[in-house]
Amino acid sequence: MSRMTPFSNPLMLGFEAMEKTLERVAKSGDGYPPYNIERLRGANGAGDRLRIILAVAGFAETDLEVVVEENQLCVRGRQQDEAQREFLHRGIAARQFQRVFLLADGMQVAGAELKNGLLSIDLDRPEPDRLVRKINISVKD
Repeated sequence: MSRMTPFSNPLMLGFEAMEKTLERVAKSGDGYPPYNIERLRGANGAGDRLRIILAVAGFAETDLEVVVEENQLCVRGRQQDEAQREFLHRGIAARQFQRVFLLADGMQVAGAELKNGLLSIDLDRPEPDRLVRKINISVKD
């Protein structure tokens, strides 16, 4: 028996890749690091800007990497364990993470800033141009 999905509708053409992407996103369940996504309204009708804020306390700028590859924003954190330190109690782990955000077409990363243990990444979402194109119908008799 085949599985029915919203993208299996015969009127939705060319969305197979999006369906696979949504399935992959649904399977990622790690909640670390916690994050917020804010919408910043553009002035004078300009496109909206989004801001992703990740809680990365304990990570230095050199421990973090922000990369855009195709339509994915990938944030990685890797702390180095200092071998010369001797802990009597260790409750704060040196933890690695990778958090991936899928970006819509046209979205661009404007910049990133680390301040007070929060990594802010600004994304520009320009208004899409409305494209209407008339298709000529050829007649063959």
